[in-house]
Amino acid sequence: MPYSPIYLIIAAVIAVAAGLLIGYFLRKNVAEGKLASAESMAEKIVDDAKKSAEGVKKEMVLEAKDEAYRLKNEMEHEIRERRSEIQRQERRIVQKEETLDRKTEQIERKDEALQKTEQELGKQKKSINELMQKQMQELERIANLSFDQAKDVLLNRVETEIQHETAMIIKENENYAKEESEKRARNIISLAIQRCAADHVAETTVSVVVLPNDEMKGRIIGREGRNIRTLETLTGVDLIIDDTPEAVILSGFDPVRREVARIALEKLILDGRIHPGRIEEMVEKAK
Repeated sequence: MPYSPIYLIIAAVIAVAAGLLIGYFLRKNVAEGKLASAESMAEKIVDDAKKSAEGVKKEMVLEAKDEAYRLKNEMEHEIRERRSEIQRQERRIVQKEETLDRKTEQIERKDEALQKTEQELGKQKKSINELMQKQMQELERIANLSFDQAKDVLLNRVETEIQHETAMIIKENENYAKEESEKRARNIISLAIQRCAADHVAETTVSVVVLPNDEMKGRIIGREGRNIRTLETLTGVDLIIDDTPEAVILSGFDPVRREVARIALEKLILDGRIHPGRIEEMVEKAK
């Protein structure tokens, strides 16, 4: 039986509707699959980002630690340099104070010598006047000389005595001036020799004491520099503690004092007890 057009239209509509429904469900399934895939990919990206952030964080922490260690080393190096400079300045100040004290003592001695000379001259002048008076009276009494004649005689005698006394005073002053000039000349020559020959005698004026480790430098210096000052005062040798690894330099022109300082320091390092009392004991033993 032939189909009527109405049936055909209805069948076509149903087919179209079925196709639409099938397409809708197919698209829905595809969309849901893509959404699940996108969510999975997003979770993976988040995990990767977290792992990357942790790695960056660790790397930044390591870099910060390295920078802190570098800054610490720089600060310690600067502190050591400043400490060495302060010690050198303290030694220079002590030397200047000693030089000033010596000059002050020299000036005081000169003042005392001048005062004594003035007192002696005053006493001599007074005794000369008294002697002139007595001799004038005696001459007038014994020789019946006139005043002018007695005056001439007395003046001649006084002149002779004054010349003798003046010669003695001049000789004493010349001897004193000669001694002072020789002292100053020796000091000037010594300073000139030290300055001009510093490069040539460096090897003969320096001794090196090897340390077991750099921590021993701090123990040698002591609290507020007490140990190093005590050792330098007792031996008369300068201790140079710088950045030289595991070594202390002893500087001094006297080889005997330098050797005493070296022996005493080596004994103190072996003994391990480093304090002013022990230093004094070891220096005495080394002598």
